[in-house]
Amino acid sequence: MDPRLSKAKDLATCLAAEFLGCLRFCTRLPIPALGFENAPHEMPIGARMLPVAGAAIGVIAAIALFVAAKLGLPPPLAALIGIACLALVTGGLHEDGLADVADATAGATPEERLAIMKDSRIGAFGALALVFGSLARVLGIAIIATHSLCLAAWVLIAIAAVSRTLMLFVLYLLPPARAEGAGAAAAALSEPTLAVAGLIGFLFGLTPLLAGASLGRVILALVLSAAAVYGVIALARQLFKGQTGDVAGAAQQAAEIAAYLVYAAAL
Repeated sequence: MDPRLSKAKDLATCLAAEFLGCLRFCTRLPIPALGFENAPHEMPIGARMLPVAGAAIGVIAAIALFVAAKLGLPPPLAALIGIACLALVTGGLHEDGLADVADATAGATPEERLAIMKDSRIGAFGALALVFGSLARVLGIAIIATHSLCLAAWVLIAIAAVSRTLMLFVLYLLPPARAEGAGAAAAALSEPTLAVAGLIGFLFGLTPLLAGASLGRVILALVLSAAAVYGVIALARQLFKGQTGDVAGAAQQAAEIAAYLVYAAAL
């Protein structure tokens, strides 16, 4: 075999394994282990394909939104189904992180806050964060869908990719707050991996242009999503002295909400 073809085949195999690994890590989809995968049940250290996995999650939600709208449901109900689909596919993984971080703000010390995050029970702050966060996401997509169903579908796909890409920056910029857990396991991200994931996420973030979004609005959505994640990073540095899987999940939700509000504004 031509060495160039062999290298291309090896790269394609590696990327496919990373994509499937990221899907398993981020979703509850019953994806069987395939023969070419070395570690089929773990998120690969090379998380280059996390944006692609995020986009795939967004595609599922976009299809649900589109079908619900075409069946005659008004935009608010179609948007509710689309956002519910996101939560169902991921098992509420990121929503759980948002609720846990919100509850942990009630703690007095980093150790107490980390203990609160490990508690499976949800408190008042967590419940309020889930309610207001979910309302913002549903209403944001509903407003966009009222203006353009196609744009709403592309926004779901684009921001699903972008928000999960930005999770990687949380893991890169903050040290693990615990010696164990998802945050500690995924903290060893290399700069080349981060650069590739960032580029792929950025390209996905531009896709609402295909549905008629202006370049200014697309760039503003990306900038404010990044700003929202930076805010979560600053909060986690102050409250927990580092990151956890819950912090990454809260950052994903913050990025999603910020982007939806930008696209919904003044439509």
